[in-house]
Amino acid sequence: MTEGLRYAYAVVRDTDAPRAALTALERVPGVAGEPVVAVRHLGLAVLAGTVPAEDFDEGPLRQRLEDMAWLEQVARTHQRVVDTVGAESCVIPVRLATVCQGEEGLRRMLAAGRERFASALDRLEGRVEWGVKAYAATPAPQEPPAAQEPPAPEGPPAGTPNAPGGMSGRDYLRRRKAQRQAAERRWGDTEEGARLVHDTLSGLAERARLHPPQDPRLSGVSDRNVLNAAYLVRREDSAAFAERVGELAGRTAALRVELTGPWAPYSFSAPDENAAPDGTDAPDGPESAGAVG
Repeated sequence: MTEGLRYAYAVVRDTDAPRAALTALERVPGVAGEPVVAVRHLGLAVLAGTVPAEDFDEGPLRQRLEDMAWLEQVARTHQRVVDTVGAESCVIPVRLATVCQGEEGLRRMLAAGRERFASALDRLEGRVEWGVKAYAATPAPQEPPAAQEPPAPEGPPAGTPNAPGGMSGRDYLRRRKAQRQAAERRWGDTEEGARLVHDTLSGLAERARLHPPQDPRLSGVSDRNVLNAAYLVRREDSAAFAERVGELAGRTAALRVELTGPWAPYSFSAPDENAAPDGTDAPDGPESAGAVG
């Protein structure tokens, strides 16, 4: 692998560990079905594969990134490669759709980011990322559909035995108001529960990061996402962390808690100064998807 376009997946230390990871990657093809190999430079190794120019050159790639189905497939393959490596060694994921010109471009990437990559590897050694999402569970209907219709304006006075629905217009409005107030209280309870979950898990993790709530159009989940967070945890503390999440998930039926991981530390690879003081995401740095070096 010398010339042509190279898709970069992750950076690791140039030690025996990447060799074990490469053995595992023999069964995991890259985004173009290509084998993933290591390009070594300055004590680091970038895991990369050869990709076709018709899909990954700068112009075609910009168009491809607008194709959500194609982008999802690339993202899943990228993550599969990174997680396979992360199971064997400490790994710094490279931004999705980072493409370089040949091996020399990969070496330039390692040289330019050497200090940042080395610092991140030192900081994240022996750590993994756990993801926790909390949703406000949709309540079951509390009244039959017939009670949803106000009485017709004609006929006997509302509320009499022969009145449609057996409910006056005033009673109907009162019930609707009570339902709205109950829903508002319920949203408040779930948001407070989400804060409790986050505060508790943050105390068990070395670092935490809050991500924006998931868009239901992309996630396919209709329940409102009230917590979308990542936690950096030592590998040896992972079992206790997962157990604590399970305990928190069983506290209330109004809040549905999901745990994913362990993953490579995607959310914590950037330098510490890129994290906002409240743990939310800071703006991305100068790197961008589709960069060609």
